[in-house]
Amino acid sequence: MERSGADRRSVIGGWIGNLPAPLALLNRFSITRYLLASVVSLAFDVALFMVLVAFLVDPGWASAAGYSVGIIVHWLISSSFVFPGKARNGAALQLQRLGFIGTAVLGLGITVSIVSGLTSAGVLPVMAKAAAVAVSFFAVYFTRKYGVFR
Repeated sequence: MERSGADRRSVIGGWIGNLPAPLALLNRFSITRYLLASVVSLAFDVALFMVLVAFLVDPGWASAAGYSVGIIVHWLISSSFVFPGKARNGAALQLQRLGFIGTAVLGLGITVSIVSGLTSAGVLPVMAKAAAVAVSFFAVYFTRKYGVFR
């Protein structure tokens, strides 16, 4: 049986309620939770990116594949942990999902453009990916915070 959004949040909320005081304080800020979600999804993203680059896949395509997998992980974490009180039902949930997808496309475009451009200029793929991560992180966070999950 699938848990409802409220049930998932109560499980996560119970776990968060048991955090040590310094971590609980950090949890109060959505940017901190978003950063944690980003680190987890980035691990999936970069792992796939590096595997594909090792198999000589074009870095632009590899960054697109990695980012796409990372964004699925990020949605699962963001909707239940980062912005838990902002979940919606019905049509509002569908609009929220579309907004999340829109910001994912924004981040994907930023990532692929930066990785493709920098690797074409001779920058190592991993360094190009690092630059893309830094730029897309803030662009996507602010559009989600003030748009998708407001």
